[in-house]
Amino acid sequence: MTFSPEPLAALLEALDREGYAFTTVTPETHARVLRRRPGEVAGDLRDVFGWSLPFTDGLLASEISDLLREGGALEERNGAFRSLVRVSSLSGRLFLHSAYPTEAEDSVFFGPDTYRFARFVEAAAQELERPSHLVDLGAGAGPGGISAAGLLEPERISLVDINPKALALACANAMAAGMDVETVEGGLGDVEGEVDLVIANPPFIADPKGRDYRDGGTMLGAGLSLDWARQSLGRLAEGGTMLLYTGSPIVAGEDALLSALAELADEAGATLRYEELDPDIFGEELEQPAYAEAGAERIAAVGAILRRD
Repeated sequence: MTFSPEPLAALLEALDREGYAFTTVTPETHARVLRRRPGEVAGDLRDVFGWSLPFTDGLLASEISDLLREGGALEERNGAFRSLVRVSSLSGRLFLHSAYPTEAEDSVFFGPDTYRFARFVEAAAQELERPSHLVDLGAGAGPGGISAAGLLEPERISLVDINPKALALACANAMAAGMDVETVEGGLGDVEGEVDLVIANPPFIADPKGRDYRDGGTMLGAGLSLDWARQSLGRLAEGGTMLLYTGSPIVAGEDALLSALAELADEAGATLRYEELDPDIFGEELEQPAYAEAGAERIAAVGAILRRD
């Protein structure tokens, strides 16, 4: 299914006028809530666009159902309808992302980690000057880049991702926020011009299914974060900054990502500020064989600020 950004941006505006708001929870919490409502159909906008429940014809106002259909995000099955997107509230804005459950390879994830990422970026932005070129690497639906751009007002905004579905939703989210952005399918190497601010929330789970939006590769999922930091330091202009929010597995009390980033910063002549933001997230992942065999004690949410001085 191909999403069309223009009608989906208009959908966000229509939902905003209706006073819609929804906080997206973890998939596990979402499943628990739905188990309380077996076989139910949606009764309001939050059921449709938040809890991803099926709905019957006539529930939605014609404007909203027409925009959902025009945006390529309406599915009809067995006489019922379902939205292929969810809509979440963050920092006073609404954001489109994938409907629950996010099991497909090209799912566009948004959840509690997104809120932590946005808070980290917003706090760090208070210390930054206005950038010429902001790059949101692995942007997904674009909440990090759009939130940062709202505070810093960069001259140029690039939202970068390997997933074209994510970029379509990011484009719609930026339109609804009144921002002019460029979307780049690929990686940092596909971005043209000088870059002075990179923000990133890479996948950081050792995902046995290898899903792109979730799997962080080596180092029990922290390898991609280290790789993106290396790429960013290689592209940043002098004085440029990378804001990296990610997860790091702690084994025998040691944070291997911190050690690796400190070594990388030293080699690149950069400074590093590193903070553990939440000591224990996604604890259920520790039951996966990769974490269990390595003796991982916890997965911490961390924020790193790397600066080329």
